[in-house]
Amino acid sequence: MQLSIIGIDLGKTSCSLVGVDTAGKVLVRRRMRRDTIVAFCSKYPGSVVALEACCGAHHIGRALAAKGHEIRLMSPEYVRPCVKAQKNDDRDAEAIAEAASRPTMRFVTLKSEEQLDMQTLHRVRDRLVGDRTSLMNQMRSLLLERGHIVAQGRAKLAVALAELLYAKERVLAARIHELIVDMRRQWVALDERIKAFDAEFTAAAKAQDGAKRLLSIPGIGALNATALVAAIGDAGTFARGRDLAAWLGLVPRQVTTGGRPKLLGITKRGSKYLRKMLIQGARSALPTLKAGDTAVGAWLRGLLARAHLNAAVVALVAKMARTVWALLRHGDIYKAAPAAPTAPVAA
Repeated sequence: MQLSIIGIDLGKTSCSLVGVDTAGKVLVRRRMRRDTIVAFCSKYPGSVVALEACCGAHHIGRALAAKGHEIRLMSPEYVRPCVKAQKNDDRDAEAIAEAASRPTMRFVTLKSEEQLDMQTLHRVRDRLVGDRTSLMNQMRSLLLERGHIVAQGRAKLAVALAELLYAKERVLAARIHELIVDMRRQWVALDERIKAFDAEFTAAAKAQDGAKRLLSIPGIGALNATALVAAIGDAGTFARGRDLAAWLGLVPRQVTTGGRPKLLGITKRGSKYLRKMLIQGARSALPTLKAGDTAVGAWLRGLLARAHLNAAVVALVAKMARTVWALLRHGDIYKAAPAAPTAPVAA
């Protein structure tokens, strides 16, 4: 029996598997544990194995690819329309196999272990930053309840705490004073852990060829460079730079009916973390870029004259995404193009 496509609906422990022939007829339907999938699929060499791009899919995909299978990972939202009638695990596996047979289906590139490790480090750092922000907000609220108003910003909070905790006369009650001191220690510990991650990302960016090229783009530092290289992998997956910008959710959402296109806000698809980091980098680089005598500077000045600052920042991020694709695809270094000369005004 030769299976053309094997669709697998992955679960934490129990997984559903469906094997179909070239005509799409179901020949095999199994329920098995996750750790037996590779051994079962080894009985059908050369088959296409289709999975949803979820937790653990890349790990199993690499193991099956080593056995000679062709791996096709898909976004779950593209599989959902293929589910027939009531949803269950077996029908999900059948829908995965059917979606993988579509000639126009878009597939997710299988990520290496190194890419996933780098993405994991970014997720852990992002969690630590969130913990630090939550801790600082709680400290502000505790002080506000006792009549001490602290402005936003880490530096201003640090100054306010130094004044309150080390004043000649105790300002806070003894127990609250002790509590704030303990929370300040937690804050310092989080700062040290985040700095350790930042140093690791800086070293990784200098060691990776693709990340080093991205560092030449204004607004992209070690964090953005390593995160982009880990997420994108092979830039050849995207046909052009605009496809990468669309993958990051930076292009306008289109609603077209009756041949009349209507563009709305950006789609916000893809990784929220990548989009957030890129927007922060573009916002910090915008003042320098708009003042420069370059093509990007002239474009930004014209854009800011007719659009809101936030819209200009997102437009700059979309341009940065296209630049990222060009550098990773062609192996170049970013060089700012000079501004076009202005035409002389006729007398």
